[in-house]
Amino acid sequence: MKQSRPIKRSPSSSRRVDGRQFAELRPVNFETKFVRYPEGSVLVSMGYTRVLCNVTIQDGVPNWMRDQQKPGGWVTAEYSMLPRSTHTRTSRETRGPSGRTQEIQRLIGRSLRSAVHLEQLGARTITVDCDVLQADGGTRTASITGGYVALRIALDKLIREKQVHRSVLGPQVAAVSAGLVKGKGCLDLCYLEDSKAETDMNVVMNSNGEFIEIQGTAEGKPFSEALFNHMLKLARGGIKELLRQQLKAIEAAE
Repeated sequence: MKQSRPIKRSPSSSRRVDGRQFAELRPVNFETKFVRYPEGSVLVSMGYTRVLCNVTIQDGVPNWMRDQQKPGGWVTAEYSMLPRSTHTRTSRETRGPSGRTQEIQRLIGRSLRSAVHLEQLGARTITVDCDVLQADGGTRTASITGGYVALRIALDKLIREKQVHRSVLGPQVAAVSAGLVKGKGCLDLCYLEDSKAETDMNVVMNSNGEFIEIQGTAEGKPFSEALFNHMLKLARGGIKELLRQQLKAIEAAE
C-alpha cells in the first residue's frame, strides 16, 4: 500500500532551495509490500531520497547472546548505497562496510532495538536491510523511519500468528534531520542544504517523546544552546508528523 501526505506548503514563505518552509518536511511516502518475500518490506521516500527497507526473521540468536545465556532475541540492521544512488557512481563495498557504513548501521540497529522488547521476542534474530536506491540527504534518518514500518509489519505478522505476544512491541520510533543553513534553522535537509549546512543534526525519538539518539555537528562555527534548542524543536515537530504517517501506513498494510 502507498501512503503519501505531504505537509501543505505556503508559497508566501518559500525560502528554501526546494520552496519549503523552514519547519516543513519533504513529502513522505511509505509503499508497503514493495518486495514479496521479506516478512516486512517498505519503500520509504522522503523527497528524492528513497530507501528500500526489508525485514528478515530467523530462528536463533548471535553467538555472543548464546555465550552470555542472554534471554530473548536480537534486532540488527545493515545499510548500503547502490552505486548510482548518488550523482556519481560509488563503488560497491566488496571488502566489507566502510567506517561510515558501520556507523550508520549501528545507529539504525540501536534505534530499532528500542522499539522491541527483546526479552519477549524469543530466540529470534531480526535483520533490517536498508538499501539506498536514491540519495538526496537524510538517508540514515529515512532508513530508521522506514525501517520501523517494515519491522512493525513483520512483528504484527508474528503476533497474528500467535508466535509472540503483543507485549513484544515497544514505543514507535522515527528520525529526522535538522540543521542551520545560512543561519536559519531547517527541518529535514535535502542534499543541497546538507552540503552547505553550518550545523547538521540527526534526531531519533520514540512515541513517548523520549530521545534515542542525537547527533549534532558544527561544520562551521560552533552553535549556541539557543540554536541547539531551536533545531531540537524543529526535529520534535517533524518526528511527531512522521509518527502519525507511519501509523497510517502500518494500518493500511494490515
